[in-house]
Amino acid sequence: MTYATDRLYEEIAYIAYHFHWEQDRLLDLTHPDRIRWVQEIARINARINEG
Repeated sequence: MTYATDRLYEEIAYIAYHFHWEQDRLLDLTHPDRIRWVQEIARINARINEG
């Protein structure tokens, strides 16, 4: 089973948009690490929006 390409691009775009990391750095992340960063960014955004 492979990870959906669309989902991978969505995660990479989300992290890159917020942290401005390069594509190679994002592609080097493991799936669990990438998901963790997505969750952390979402938490930060939620706190800011509650603000």
